[in-house]
Amino acid sequence: MDITIYSSFLPQDDPEAALAFYRDTLGFEVRQDVGYDGKRWITVGPAGQPGTSIVLHPPGVDPGITDDERRTILEMMAKGTYGGILLATPDLDGAFERLQASDADVVQEPTEQPYGVRDCAVRDPAGNLIRIQERR
Repeated sequence: MDITIYSSFLPQDDPEAALAFYRDTLGFEVRQDVGYDGKRWITVGPAGQPGTSIVLHPPGVDPGITDDERRTILEMMAKGTYGGILLATPDLDGAFERLQASDADVVQEPTEQPYGVRDCAVRDPAGNLIRIQERR
């Protein structure tokens, strides 16, 4: 089979804050910004990688989600335990400096992990965990 990852989904509860983080801090391109019923779905991705995107979507809008499930999603987002993604860069220290300068919520400074990677972790404005691994 020939299968690739095309899009991943992360919730966002503040479209402007999400844009500032993913576009302005991480340097991602905005591929789509779609409004519907007073909500926004924003698709971003790294420059030069048109086949890989992150869709930043309003939380709890999937069909069939109950009010209790929606409350649980919002509670988990507030704690930073709902969504996450792993990114990679050849310059982890430079990326981390840029994140610190933007006042990102730092979870872990660049660290050599016992499982063989060097990475750091921050939270985006919605509380999603963003780990950035150094490509070697």
